[in-house]
Amino acid sequence: MSTLTEDRTPQRAPDAIGSPAHLPARPTAAETVRQTLAMAWRATKKMRRNPEQFFDVTIQPLLFTAMFAYIFGGAISGSVEGYLPLIIPGILAQMALTACMAMGTQLREDMDKGVFDRFRALPISRFAPLAGPALADLIRYAVAATLTIGMGLVMGYRPGGGPLGVLGGWLLTITAAWSLSWIFTWLGTVARSAQAVQGIGMMIMFPLTFLSNAFVPAETLPPWLEAFVNVNPVSHVVTACRDLMNDGAVTTEVGWALLGCAVVAAVFAPLAVRSYARKI
Repeated sequence: MSTLTEDRTPQRAPDAIGSPAHLPARPTAAETVRQTLAMAWRATKKMRRNPEQFFDVTIQPLLFTAMFAYIFGGAISGSVEGYLPLIIPGILAQMALTACMAMGTQLREDMDKGVFDRFRALPISRFAPLAGPALADLIRYAVAATLTIGMGLVMGYRPGGGPLGVLGGWLLTITAAWSLSWIFTWLGTVARSAQAVQGIGMMIMFPLTFLSNAFVPAETLPPWLEAFVNVNPVSHVVTACRDLMNDGAVTTEVGWALLGCAVVAAVFAPLAVRSYARKI
């Protein structure tokens, strides 16, 4: 009569899911860069498939430039042509704020749809899903700045800074928009809905834009308001753009504007990544 023997060799228990053996290693700097570029490419494909994302950076620059110039030009500067050197850098700053505000709204919509749930299961950097769309949005900022300057040239704007001054103002506008986009990225990770992000964004955009020197000279305002305008970071960006585009001069305002952009990105980019990591 045959007997069945049991293998009594102790078996090693499988590693529990989530144990250190199953956790991916921290991505290196090179891997983070590659993953960020991959996420940026994904965002550009999304832009191509949803061209309505470009409405705010194509229609608004043309509309706002013509509207503000023709409405306020005669009252403030005596003529539209005389007002253009003042208003074009102001519109550039306004477009930077308007364009980057969409970054937080789109991020919140993707998170609500569960898109970022898939990213959580991938061994990728927590920085890449945020930095990729921010990098891709440089295209939108470039389109907005180019159309604003082009509309000004059509209306009679003749920048005294020449091509290099215009290029400097164009680059400064894109840099400011990219740095400010981290504020709205952070809002997208902490707000409960895309509507909340948009509402908070409008509350930020309107005071910073209209309580600045973007549309009128600061010295024409009441003293208490002029004091606020002079410390408004948007005013520094506008003044720096005017110095570059109208005079071709790299002044201290340009340095202050770049320093402000660096500080904003250095503060809000880590906050956005930390909040995003906690959300998922």
